[in-house]
Amino acid sequence: MTVLDMSLDTLKETGSGLTELTELSFDPALARTDDPTNAAILAVSEDRLQGFQTDPFGEIARLSEVPIATVLERVRLLLRAGTIRRVRQTLLATNLAKGSLIAWQVPPDKLDAAFETLFRDDPFSGHVVVRSTDSETTGSKYRLWTTLKVPQGFSLSKHADFLRERIGAQSYRLMPAKRLFALGVGHVRRRGMEIGAKSDEPGIVLDTEIVELSDLDWRIVTALKREFSPEEIVRDLWQARADEAGVTLETFHEVARSLAERKVVGRFSTFLEHVKPTAATEERVTRYNALFHWRVPAGREIEAGREVGRFYIMTHAYWREGGPEFANVNIMGVAHGQEKPVVLAHKAAMDAHLESVGIPVSYTNVFWGGRSEIKPSEISPIAYEAFCRASGLDPAAMRE
Repeated sequence: MTVLDMSLDTLKETGSGLTELTELSFDPALARTDDPTNAAILAVSEDRLQGFQTDPFGEIARLSEVPIATVLERVRLLLRAGTIRRVRQTLLATNLAKGSLIAWQVPPDKLDAAFETLFRDDPFSGHVVVRSTDSETTGSKYRLWTTLKVPQGFSLSKHADFLRERIGAQSYRLMPAKRLFALGVGHVRRRGMEIGAKSDEPGIVLDTEIVELSDLDWRIVTALKREFSPEEIVRDLWQARADEAGVTLETFHEVARSLAERKVVGRFSTFLEHVKPTAATEERVTRYNALFHWRVPAGREIEAGREVGRFYIMTHAYWREGGPEFANVNIMGVAHGQEKPVVLAHKAAMDAHLESVGIPVSYTNVFWGGRSEIKPSEISPIAYEAFCRASGLDPAAMRE
């Protein structure tokens, strides 16, 4: 049975607050992101629910002005159709586990196998992307890019050394974030955005200090971060997760709000399948994924990061040190779009803005994303120890 042949349980809210199940035949047009109702929901649900929300779907309904029953119905439909690839409460994992962007130099004949290994076999590698440049430039021999997080107490470099041997990489460059300036996906919201559109205020600065959690905190985090299945998309979202954590709903809410105050919780989000075409509609949410590099004077990284972070097209912006492998760039950012010239026009607007505010750029480059896969990185120390044992590693030897 294909996605197009499926029928879908939909939820219709009754006056008592309970729900009754009805059947709705699956019209594939309802699984597209350009459907007006879906677009209104996704413009909110991708990246506007910051922190912890006790009633996230109610908040989506309020902000999108779409009835709650329809919000629940459409999110379940989009998740089953594959338009939404996951629904979950995100964490600011840079504050929970040491993390880094990594560029890998891998022999061409090993590139595909390395990609598969890092995506399928390493729970601590998140984004896995093959990148290229428009011409041979500094760093263009580094084709494979990943994100890596290791739980508190373990070593990033030791894990990267283990992966280097496993995938046969010739070299790698660790580039941990020193500061973050923009975090928000919002692909639907960014469609048709005016070139150079930006906030009147500079981007915020997020630190990357590690926050230590109690045993209760970890129990809540573990239940909080796991993605939701279509059957779990209900108004009373957190009761089952509180039961899973072995606490009352009131305690679950209290600890989750505390985690948000400690900058551990990110946003509640519906993540789109934005690179590959969806199974139901063959729709691509975006076609071009660009990683921008800038080299600005030492000491002006935060200022420059805040300036590029004010541009709405940016989904991520960081202060990272690229080192000699990447011409000593220190500001990086990611933008997506349907047309390559439009993405480059946004980049040119950012370049012009940096010049206009007196921040010189001595080098810049664009790395284009090709094949890519994305999954949440595991951050549990218990899971890391189990991985080490299964991989023939001594967990104690992998500590810092």
